[in-house]
Amino acid sequence: MAAKSRDESKAQVLRIVKEKEINFIRLWFTDILGFLKSFTITVGELEGAFEEGMGFDGSSIEGFARIDESDMVAKPDPTTFCLLPFQPEEQRPVGRMFCDIYRPGGEPFEGDPRFILRRNLKRAADLGYTFYVGPELEYFYFKDDAQTVPLDQGGYFDLTVRDTAHDLRRETMIALEQMGIGVEYSHHEAAASQHEIDMRYAEAMTMADNVMTYRLIVKEVALNRGVYATFMPKPVFGINGSGMHVHQSLFKGKRNSFFDEKGKYYLSRTALSYLAGLLKHAPEFTSVTNQWINSFKRLVPGYEAPVYLSWARRNRSDLIRVPEYRPGRENATRVEMRSPDPACNPYLAFSVMLAAGLEGIEKGYEPPEPVEENVYEMTAAERKRRNIGTLPASLMEAVELTAKSKLMRKALGDHVFDAFIENKKIECDNYRIQVTDYELKRYLPIL
Repeated sequence: MAAKSRDESKAQVLRIVKEKEINFIRLWFTDILGFLKSFTITVGELEGAFEEGMGFDGSSIEGFARIDESDMVAKPDPTTFCLLPFQPEEQRPVGRMFCDIYRPGGEPFEGDPRFILRRNLKRAADLGYTFYVGPELEYFYFKDDAQTVPLDQGGYFDLTVRDTAHDLRRETMIALEQMGIGVEYSHHEAAASQHEIDMRYAEAMTMADNVMTYRLIVKEVALNRGVYATFMPKPVFGINGSGMHVHQSLFKGKRNSFFDEKGKYYLSRTALSYLAGLLKHAPEFTSVTNQWINSFKRLVPGYEAPVYLSWARRNRSDLIRVPEYRPGRENATRVEMRSPDPACNPYLAFSVMLAAGLEGIEKGYEPPEPVEENVYEMTAAERKRRNIGTLPASLMEAVELTAKSKLMRKALGDHVFDAFIENKKIECDNYRIQVTDYELKRYLPIL
């Protein structure tokens, strides 16, 4: 829903609610791990919610507050209002808005992921930039949530006869468009029953909200069809996992700051330093962009997921790809970060990537030369000679790198930084003491 100001957006929401006889509004917000939270208010509470917010207990929300400081206030953002699809025709429509979280005294809550992203976007704005992103979220359809039985055996861009997966993607795209989320295209991905629907490039806060909505809609459409959709990074051994390649660029007004007609590879000094910032700090922010134990089952050589700290224009084995310049498409100049996965918290993921890129710009980082050869096929000695490092190989290794990073503490703020590190260390410890099926199959018969 487009509006010129917050006040105009409020008035527009109130008008729509009255015209469409809406009785209920769902208020959405996100915990630090990227799980969507929600509660519902009646239309009679809407004006009060806009002015004063709605109180709730934050002590049970991951990364929010301790018991002794649990009172929180959710204020709906009227610019995010839309009608939810899938309502039965005999029922009145239901509205939805994302919320910003505040403390009872009116201060923004420093544990709110939207607040974290807004603060990093302000850092960019202070330098004159607007941050645009275009994430590509891959996911799988399975017959249920208990096993990984695929719905199809298709491959990358396969055109098959109309089937359940085809209809699921179509219904999902229609639902997203109904909610005001622009969709560019959809297609079958490389693995059996793996799919992708790409949203249109947008400003980072809007896109983070859209990612949260997208994941819910994908799952809800699947559920309505009696199947299961998952954004788990690596649900099936031996085939490609699901990534979330993030295309990103900085604009000043309507001009793309990454494009330079006279620059090497048509990239500006800003773009090259931003890219260098991503490369240098990627090991430090990987625990945020790839935040689960399972994330690192995807980040292994040989399955298209990048693990080496290199960049290229054509080679998709590198961590960062810069799509080649096409005349007349200057505003499409961008860098594509290929390591993140779709199970991250998008607010935090966009925050740490932006912080790394801005650090590169502010400190004038120089990127290495692009690597157009297949990095996977290089020997370890060749990679060492060319100073090509690697991403962390496990969540624990990634968390330890993040914990030492002053830049990540600055990007996330003390509250989220400390809560996130603590949560991930607990997850690693819990995983470490598990006895897995692999161990039973491998060791029980011989030990």
